[in-house]
Amino acid sequence: MNYENWISYRYLTGSKGRFLSFLNIVSIAGVAIGVMALIIVTGVMTGFGNNLREKIIGTTPHIMIEKETGVRDFQDVRERIKGIEGVAGSSPYIQGSVFLESAGNQATGIIVRGIDPETEGGVTKVDEYLVKGALSDLNEGGVIIGSELARYFGYALGDILTVISPGSGISGQGWRYNLKVAGVFNTGMADYDMSLVIVHLNMAQNIFGLDAGLATGIGVKLDDPYRAKEIKEAVYGIIGRGFLVKTWIDINRNLFEALFLEKWGLFIILTLMVLVASFNIISTLIVTVTSKVHDIGILQSIGVPKSSIRRIFTKQGIFIGAMGTFWGLVGGIGTSYILKTYVKVPEEIYSISHVPVDLQKTDVGIIIAAAMVISYLATIYPASRAADLQPVDALRYE
Repeated sequence: MNYENWISYRYLTGSKGRFLSFLNIVSIAGVAIGVMALIIVTGVMTGFGNNLREKIIGTTPHIMIEKETGVRDFQDVRERIKGIEGVAGSSPYIQGSVFLESAGNQATGIIVRGIDPETEGGVTKVDEYLVKGALSDLNEGGVIIGSELARYFGYALGDILTVISPGSGISGQGWRYNLKVAGVFNTGMADYDMSLVIVHLNMAQNIFGLDAGLATGIGVKLDDPYRAKEIKEAVYGIIGRGFLVKTWIDINRNLFEALFLEKWGLFIILTLMVLVASFNIISTLIVTVTSKVHDIGILQSIGVPKSSIRRIFTKQGIFIGAMGTFWGLVGGIGTSYILKTYVKVPEEIYSISHVPVDLQKTDVGIIIAAAMVISYLATIYPASRAADLQPVDALRYE
């Protein structure tokens, strides 16, 4: 350890005055609390964002291929995109709005999604979200409904619900359809669980008056959902621009941008806590410089250059920042573990039992770097003042 580090460390830990020791502790604690708050809030925001993203990916295909007039011969399109690298599976779907007839002849708007039970499991996680029934139980007269819809209207397995279609159908059944509840799913997103019902693809064709070889679109699952933009262009290259190809990112862009802005908005706000703590470092160093004027004069009189004097107090401030950052890191990781393991949240609302905390190495690295940069900037003025002291002035009254 060179003499600069040794003197800085002595000023930090071996100050004779209790007041200086107290100021050092307060400065370290201020930085630690700011860093800890940043780590916890960023981890919780990332955890909730990732949890929501996983649910969206589970209920929505990674890529949707649609056409204004519907996708004809969808089996042919599925075969053509099958060879694209990164495509894990595909399944046709039909989606549209209908009315659900409830007690008292009241009508509630819902979304009907027609699927092929044999291939849908390879595209979405609807089978994993089922809490009652099975996907294989979905026949042409059956329906799978969301848990919120079942709770609100009191539906149970085997009950009959009536949907009213805006079209006339093609099977002569008219515009009213009685469907038997074959299953209940729970995605953890109230909007989905309240407004979405799932029927067999053939029944959806009948409800919306579509031909047997026609579907609203084709859902595609990817090996890596985050390659959706790249594979979207590959799909266009295979099927042409006559189709509309959308990714799960395109559909939920506004939501993800809002989450991103909220996360980094909170990051900036909480960084101000570390900035406020840096004023403790400034005041601590100013008091230290004032109380060590005699020492500074002696060091200068024996030939210690001004640059070394400056570095002594700069390193003291960096030591304070480093110690505060370390204990903030320990406290943040420890508290995040406690939140993730022991703190419960309403499972009926979030579909998770504990607070989702996801600490990303990049986020933690940015927090540490920001804390250290702020700590360094806080040392510039006090260290410069110490270096500018003249030996004559420092020793005048000795």
